[in-house]
Amino acid sequence: MSIAEQIFESVKPMPESLAREVLRFVEYLSSRARDRAEFLDLSQAQETVMKHVWDNQDDEVWNDVESL
Repeated sequence: MSIAEQIFESVKPMPESLAREVLRFVEYLSSRARDRAEFLDLSQAQETVMKHVWDNQDDEVWNDVESL
């Protein structure tokens, strides 16, 4: 049985109010995953554009600084 089928079987006997709460949680998780994917896309785009700023001779001095 797939995970989706297991979730369906678990939610099926629940009262509608609880089933709606499960649905809202699933929608929240989906939204969060989309937001993370979008953030990753933006981060990767920024890396490409900023590479010349981050990777230059003047910037090398910061490579050995410990982060907090």
